[in-house]
Amino acid sequence: MKTIQYIIIIVLVLLSSGKSQGQEAFYNSGNIQIHDQGEVGFHTDVINDGTFDQNEGYVLFYNQDRNLNVSGTRRPIFFDMEIDVPDDLNLDVAVAVRNLQEFTSGRVITPRDRRTVSLDYINDAPYMGEDDDRYVDGYSSTTGSLDFTFPIGDDFRLRPMRIENGAAVNTARGAYFFENPNRPNFFSGSFDTDSFSNLLFGVSSFEFWDLDGDVETTVTLTWDDNSNIPTLVEELEDLRVVGWDETLNQWINLGNTGFTGDLNNGEITSRPFIPNDYVVLTFGTSEIILDGDLEIFTAVSPNGDGFNDTFIIQGIAQFPNNTLSIFNRWGVEVYNKSGYDNSWAGISEGRTTIAKGEELPVGTYYYVLKIEGQKDRAGYLYINR
Repeated sequence: MKTIQYIIIIVLVLLSSGKSQGQEAFYNSGNIQIHDQGEVGFHTDVINDGTFDQNEGYVLFYNQDRNLNVSGTRRPIFFDMEIDVPDDLNLDVAVAVRNLQEFTSGRVITPRDRRTVSLDYINDAPYMGEDDDRYVDGYSSTTGSLDFTFPIGDDFRLRPMRIENGAAVNTARGAYFFENPNRPNFFSGSFDTDSFSNLLFGVSSFEFWDLDGDVETTVTLTWDDNSNIPTLVEELEDLRVVGWDETLNQWINLGNTGFTGDLNNGEITSRPFIPNDYVVLTFGTSEIILDGDLEIFTAVSPNGDGFNDTFIIQGIAQFPNNTLSIFNRWGVEVYNKSGYDNSWAGISEGRTTIAKGEELPVGTYYYVLKIEGQKDRAGYLYINR
């Protein structure tokens, strides 16, 4: 913790002492500012109903005996902020940081039923010191152009979520919930883990994230041994990020463009998507059709990232005398190849209104695989770009 060398507090009619939940509180109803090199320590609650958003210098929230609260009608914005409150700092109004925020002791608690009350990192402000005892329990937000990892968690567990650069130019907001999506405590509806698209085989019932934003991004989710990933997959290649589509009322496959770790600890990155299109996010597993000696991967995402860029039928090389036909939802053949070799990347053969050599649109297609001397295989696949 930084040692406060001096404290600057200008006492005017604008500043007075008030009461907050039976405790003394610092109250502002006017216009105050912490100047450059100024250092202020708040050992008590803060109520802000005035202008307190042009601050420079350093602010410390500290109390070893009880929790502290920040409330009022207007968001204070600090330059540097440190939190050293073992019993937690509770926010009843949003608080913003625009240079650096440090977790020294305790969590920042925000009301999960009021998303706009959050710890806000603006102008790409970073933070430091987060761990399983020091994080934002509730919502945090970011505004800026750089990659950002939300320092969020629940149940005394840090469970960060990362978005890519450019995703927060209009502000992005996130929170982690260690609870069953079928019975969420802070959402009006539920997210049925038995309702998912035909590109999925299962969805986690242990946890989920909320990510709000209107700019396309990939998202990276993290897991630990409480995530029970082995109940979903045996191999991390089969793990997927999934999102709840409230229009379709089902979970949608958001892909797996990369992962690190093992079944007990790790992280996975989705394909790009717009966060506001999905209510919440969690983990799922892709549907891989096991058919004798073949594994048929029913998702194709030909975007050049090296993952699922073509329609893969693992084991097809054992059966060179094969013919693959693919049809659109109107039953028009869009692709046909004898001796299929896992090379189709969602390109039209020119038999539809889309010219030959052009990319087929996102959607569901139907395949028929014929192998000499065997029964035909058939099923659905999905193209996503």
